[in-house]
Amino acid sequence: MEITDDEIKPKLPFNNLYLLSGLTSGFNKFWMYIFTLIFLLIGYVGYQAIIALPLLKLAEKNGITQQQILENNNILFDSDALHVNRNLILLILFGMFVFAFAGFLVGLKSFHKKTLTSVLTGFEKFRFKRFWFAFTIWSSLLLFTVLLNFIIEPDSIILNFNLGGFLVSLLLMLIFMPIQTGVEEVVFRGYLIQGLSQIFKNGIIPIIITSLLFGLAHMSNPEVRQYGFGIMFSYYVIFALFMGVVTLLDEGLELVFGIHFANNLISSILITQPHSVIKSYSIFEAKADDPASEIVLLFCMMAVTFTLFIIKYRWKNFALIIK
Repeated sequence: MEITDDEIKPKLPFNNLYLLSGLTSGFNKFWMYIFTLIFLLIGYVGYQAIIALPLLKLAEKNGITQQQILENNNILFDSDALHVNRNLILLILFGMFVFAFAGFLVGLKSFHKKTLTSVLTGFEKFRFKRFWFAFTIWSSLLLFTVLLNFIIEPDSIILNFNLGGFLVSLLLMLIFMPIQTGVEEVVFRGYLIQGLSQIFKNGIIPIIITSLLFGLAHMSNPEVRQYGFGIMFSYYVIFALFMGVVTLLDEGLELVFGIHFANNLISSILITQPHSVIKSYSIFEAKADDPASEIVLLFCMMAVTFTLFIIKYRWKNFALIIK
């Protein structure tokens, strides 16, 4: 009886190159994921513990009581409340992600023996053309929405341009924001989706789980306190679901990395929201936030972006989302 090649070759659970990259590269024991995430948290939380004392002293100097800090710990990172340069707080915030990324890399290299590329893409190299295409599309849509908002409601934003502060903010964001957005994408859309797919043997359940985790991870942001858990949790989960679908359809993080980087960079450069977690020396400042209208705009931007991706990359195999 003749044995065919298909019978000799082990059957792989995925036809998605990105999920296969997570399965076939390095080692994938459960404890490795636990320890790598612990190392990431040690970097993230440990850094905050280091900078907490000087921030507490600064808060006390500015008349902020311990009760106010207990009720709203975001006040420690509010440059207006602390009466300090926004770029100082911006640098401190970025530091959290630098240390978190360092912890993650230690776990990825030491335990998993994986390369960073293996959790970035299903291909041999990171596809920079895709990154820049997504960055350009999302940046253009953001510029359009800000312009449209200014035309419809010219009194809703004010010019508050500080050239010196703006240039420093821009430099800090160009250096550190790729790390900040990269950590979120690599962990939530990359590492965790790849890891969970090996448990559930599909891509859709990992997308749902990581999207919920992504939403929860942002619930300490100041806008949540202002506008409520429900609307802000929905906003982040919807965005994460969209990014997860794009990741699996394109079999890599290049497009979503470009979107996320554009979203944070261009938003921070253009306009600072009153309750934004990142306050920079932007060109404009908004007088008020409107999360409900932002969700509507988000849906429109996602629809346009997704359509352009389908046209350009000729996505047809939507089964990649599942398997």
